[in-house]
Formats: sequence, C-alpha cells, structure tokens
Amino acid sequence: MINWHEIDTVLLDMDGTLLDLHFDNYFWMQYVPQAYAREHQLSEQESSERLHAQFQQNQSSLDWYSIDYWSEKLQLDIAALKREIQHMVAMRPYVEEFLTRLHESHRDVVMVTNAHRKTLDIKMDHVDITGWFDRIVVSHELDAPKEEQAFWHRLQALHPFDPERTLFIDDTERVLESAHNYGIAHLLTLLQPDSKRQKRIDTRFPGIHHFDEIMPEVQP
Repeated sequence: MINWHEIDTVLLDMDGTLLDLHFDNYFWMQYVPQAYAREHQLSEQESSERLHAQFQQNQSSLDWYSIDYWSEKLQLDIAALKREIQHMVAMRPYVEEFLTRLHESHRDVVMVTNAHRKTLDIKMDHVDITGWFDRIVVSHELDAPKEEQAFWHRLQALHPFDPERTLFIDDTERVLESAHNYGIAHLLTLLQPDSKRQKRIDTRFPGIHHFDEIMPEVQP
C-alpha cells in the first residue's frame, strides 16, 4: 500500500489516528451532555439535543476544537471534565511499534492535530507519545484548522516538506481532501477510528485498520 522509498516526511493526525477516537466521542456525546444537564437543571435528553445542535454549527472550525470556546459557551470547565476521564485516553493498536519504526527510519515525523493545546497536554499526560516526533503542530497556533488550505501553507512555511514525498494519515475525510487539494501525494485514512463503533467501508481514500499493515522496514 505504501512504497516507503517514496516517503521522506510522515504527517500524522492524533485523535482517531494515533489515539482511539472513543474517548472524544464518549466525552462530547455523553459526558459533556450529562455535565451540562446537571449544571443547568435539564433532562439528559434535552441537554443532548441542545448541545448536538450547537456542535453541528461549529464542526470543522477552530472553535469546534477549542476547549476555551466551549468552556465559555457552555459555562463548564471542559479541561477539568477531560481530566476526570483522562484514564480513558488510549493508543490505537500497533501505534508504539509504528512510531518506533518511523523514528528509526530517520524520516521526518510530524504530528499535525486540530486538537487544542490544552487537550493535547491532557492526553499526553496519560499517553505520552511526543518523543517520537520531530515536531508537533497544533492548528490553533497556525490560526487555521486542517480543513482549510491556509493550514497547509502555514505548515509549509513553519516546517518545510515536499508534498510529493509526504505521507499524511488522518481519520477525517474533509481533512484528507484538503491535504489532497494542497498536493500531498500519499494519503491514508483509518477504517475504525473509534474502537467501539463499526468499521467504515465507504471511505474515499485508501484505508487501513491498524498500522501493522504499513510498517516501514528499518535498515540494519
């Protein structure tokens, strides 16, 4: 699936790619609505309906990924709520071996995430994978989410890479489409970003189930 001889740079998403998306889905779809219901004296059903409507309006924007935005909007301490269930943060299968092999192959390995810096810090406090990366880039610090072309242009200025010799792995099709439009040649998605949900079968981009399918060879 991947000709590693054609790859110099590997860009990796975090949530749903390196980490199980179950944490995020559970947090936003169940844990936050329950906390919002308690705070505002609502039924859980009414809380869920209100929040899901708000979430739909903000998807793919920087606000959607911002802990500060949602803390103010919902009058909840989102960071504190995330820490309460921090133990649920988990690496996807074969991630540690995959990152180790990439590191040993001397390729340029960069995490590119839409997650807010506070979210990244909370997750890395529990599952620290930062040591395998040459750089970690948070979209808020480039003032554009990965869904926008501005992100890729600013990433290129910050950390130059050859799109023709770059592999980008992400679980979100809109993000992959944006990367494709920028000119990144090698694109992969994950078929089961959330281990508790069904495997996807209708992805636009080539997909893998786990990283053992694309392990790079390490030269002795």
